[in-house]
Amino acid sequence: TSGLSIGHVSPEAAEGGNIGLLEEGDIIKIDIPNRSINAEISEDDLRSRRNQMENRGADAWRPKEERPRKVSRALKAYASLVANASQGAVRLDP
Repeated sequence: TSGLSIGHVSPEAAEGGNIGLLEEGDIIKIDIPNRSINAEISEDDLRSRRNQMENRGADAWRPKEERPRKVSRALKAYASLVANASQGAVRLDP
């Protein structure tokens, strides 16, 4: 690719990283020369959001609503045989 490319960020969100605390309307600063991406959110706001998220119990770090999407049988079979992307999506031993 040429130009700006922001890669796969969902593992951090699903595993309790700060990116999972972002909300629609948050300001994200992308600094290409310094190769950084930062959310302009105060530590107090992040702490409050983290507490709210963790209070959701078993539903914490999961989307509030399921996405309507069709998943083929082949994709379901593949997903049952591999680790998640944050672990390299490598094949698991049965």
